[in-house]
Amino acid sequence: MRSGFASLLCAASLACAVGAHAAPLEVYGRLPFLEQVQISPDGTELAFVATTEDTRRVLVKRLTDGKMLVGVNAAKTKLRDLQWADNNHLLITTSTTTAVAGLEGGAEEWYLLNALDVTSAKLSGMMQGVPDAMNVIEGEPLIRRVGGKAVVFSSGQNFVNSYGTISLFRSDPAGGHTSLVQQGTPDTDGWMVGADGEVIAESRYDQPHGRWTLRVRDASGHWRLSKTIDAPIERPSIEGLGRDGKSVLVWVWENETSILHEVPLDGGPWGEAMPDPYDGLIFDATTHALIGAMRLDKDELNYTFFDPASDHAWKLIQRAFPHERVELMSWTANRRKIVVKVTGQNDGYAYALVDMDAKKADWIGDIYADLPDAEVVQPTPFSYKAADGLEIPAYLTLPKGKPAKALPLIVLPHGGPESRDDTDFDWLREALVSRGYAVLQPNFRGSSGYGWDFVQAGFGQWGRKMQTDLSDGVRDLVAKGTVDPKRVCIFGGSYGGYAALAGAALDKGVYRCAVDLAGISDIRRMLNWVQSEHRSSKNDTQRYWDRFMGAKGPDDHDMDLISPADQAAKVEIPILIIHGKDDTVVPYEQSQVMADALKRNNKPFTMVTLKHEDHWLSKSDTRLQAITAAVAFLEANNPPN
Repeated sequence: MRSGFASLLCAASLACAVGAHAAPLEVYGRLPFLEQVQISPDGTELAFVATTEDTRRVLVKRLTDGKMLVGVNAAKTKLRDLQWADNNHLLITTSTTTAVAGLEGGAEEWYLLNALDVTSAKLSGMMQGVPDAMNVIEGEPLIRRVGGKAVVFSSGQNFVNSYGTISLFRSDPAGGHTSLVQQGTPDTDGWMVGADGEVIAESRYDQPHGRWTLRVRDASGHWRLSKTIDAPIERPSIEGLGRDGKSVLVWVWENETSILHEVPLDGGPWGEAMPDPYDGLIFDATTHALIGAMRLDKDELNYTFFDPASDHAWKLIQRAFPHERVELMSWTANRRKIVVKVTGQNDGYAYALVDMDAKKADWIGDIYADLPDAEVVQPTPFSYKAADGLEIPAYLTLPKGKPAKALPLIVLPHGGPESRDDTDFDWLREALVSRGYAVLQPNFRGSSGYGWDFVQAGFGQWGRKMQTDLSDGVRDLVAKGTVDPKRVCIFGGSYGGYAALAGAALDKGVYRCAVDLAGISDIRRMLNWVQSEHRSSKNDTQRYWDRFMGAKGPDDHDMDLISPADQAAKVEIPILIIHGKDDTVVPYEQSQVMADALKRNNKPFTMVTLKHEDHWLSKSDTRLQAITAAVAFLEANNPPN
């Protein structure tokens, strides 16, 4: 454990021991020791989530003397976000998986918002007691100052004639009182509020026709139609306020390019397009205007601020942690005290507090307290050619203390599929490497972050070239002598779970075992479920899946050829299936169908059900259950030594 503020965390009776040998699997399996560190607007307090073997709490600590001001027990709660409303009120977003009586469809993940008064330790629920509304929020709440006081604006579900609409609500974090500000329509999908607390924009999306509309409200209070855009899949979205703090910032997809527009409120033409090479936008805490952006450029995390002074200040912060990945997590209203997350071979995986005035940085604490820095292994980027010649970017992480020769390998494909792996800390990758395995993470065709042409290369290649891109990576490492071809398994979650099942059923002869975590096994059944959830076959989710799968909807029998459940008779290797009962992204039924198919065909498999767990392994006990079962299975079927 580092010095500095880390010692204050230990003083709060939280575990701070560091093992002398390889960390036990529990260190990786439990939720992180330290998460979601947020500094108050005035820089006097830190809020964070701390998890140990026995407790999970939201804590607020005063920085001047290290005194713990308040703690909230969250052992049974899925904590999603912390956000300061003002210097005395902390917003806590949680979620729960449940089916709501009277609403169509099955269980959903519902998000709830509470405000914690740091002085009184009183926890108040937002969105309570509003007629015809649910006590849930949609998206991130917006903090504005109106009349000198913090006000919270949240999108939520309001009901008109028994039909839920995404409407806008206003809440007082000090008293919890909530009122309806703006009623939505059945097509409303987003709102924006100006710095003065006035509603200035609404977006709508017509699902059947794939048509997005922006309405803006001018200074006189009149609503105007700004623009209608055909967007069958890449739906535009309101991202915040523009650089002047008055226009509305809108993300759109134009000519196969991601674009940001600053949209005026007077009904005039849209502002000059800003090319959007960004993975995240940064807004001023006071004016709420766009001031910068973040981009993951190949393997580097880069920040750009639009004013030279802020850009120079960030470069100074990066220099304080040479050769490390530095990520902005939170800052004070004047941006003079900044919380960053640091990842790298030198400093492990930890939070630090940078004081620009004092010109110093102090460690707050390690994210995994029991994990020695020396055990954090950095992945090495490399690339290889797929069978058709396409260059596939990838990461290889090697176990420490072993020569890079004839190693046992775990192929770990990411979810999405339009996502990507990078060099950021990955608890699952680190856990596998700590057991003695090399880990390959290919960014197969269709992955994001490498340009639109690379994404397009994945269209229609689900279970086809997207799958063989993985085994082509294995063959590359075998040819180099790094990997033993007889000691390769595949382990993935979500789309990666599908890839693990497809590796067993469709891409035979490469892997000796497969671990599927919440993967799709029956594509036509999955597409039918998507239609039932949207109560229509015409929706952007269906169109997205059709594009990657090369499907013509759930009646397309060609999907049987790339569905592992339909091809279970071809499986020749043992499979471990892990799935949470509360999964609302890939239904638990998908794993039941695969297990039934394997059983009918007398194929070796084991199924582990995670009770009360969602798609993201949000709870410590079931996350630990999953990794423990997976590692035991891998060690039995592909011993690392």
